[in-house]
Amino acid sequence: MMKYFTLALIVLMTTVTAQGQSKLGTIDVDFILSKMPEIETVQKDLKTYGETLDSQLQEKMTAYQAKLDEYNKNVENYTEQQITEEQTAIFTLEEDITKFRQNGIQLMRIKEDELKRPLYMKIAEVMDVIAKEQNFTQILNTSADSSIVYLDPKLDITIAVLAKMGIEVEE
Repeated sequence: MMKYFTLALIVLMTTVTAQGQSKLGTIDVDFILSKMPEIETVQKDLKTYGETLDSQLQEKMTAYQAKLDEYNKNVENYTEQQITEEQTAIFTLEEDITKFRQNGIQLMRIKEDELKRPLYMKIAEVMDVIAKEQNFTQILNTSADSSIVYLDPKLDITIAVLAKMGIEVEE
């Protein structure tokens, strides 16, 4: 029994000591990202990419409409085999358009990640420097998708990261 009590006491003391040595900080990565001048270029590039995808979709829609118009115009002159072939071609175009729309959303997300990755890396590098300077052992992201309900503003390094990046922000 004494063995278990001693073991429990050691575990408790280790936990208290470990917690006493950690320093928690916070950062709002989305806020920093929104203040970086490079974000304008990212948004322009993303818009251009989206317009390219829209243009490709419009080409597919135009080809589909032309095929459908041709079918409706000539259906009376088609044999049963030609009707089947034309309908199959039309359904294939419809499926292609549906897949392209679905993939377009994913392609936009991939492109956005690709364009923002260097900005996130830049933030991470500066955050790492500040975390080491201020002896933080953990930094939590407080961007919109976090579930943190309270933070001590003194532990937030968002403004410090912006300042080290040379970005001035009114507090």
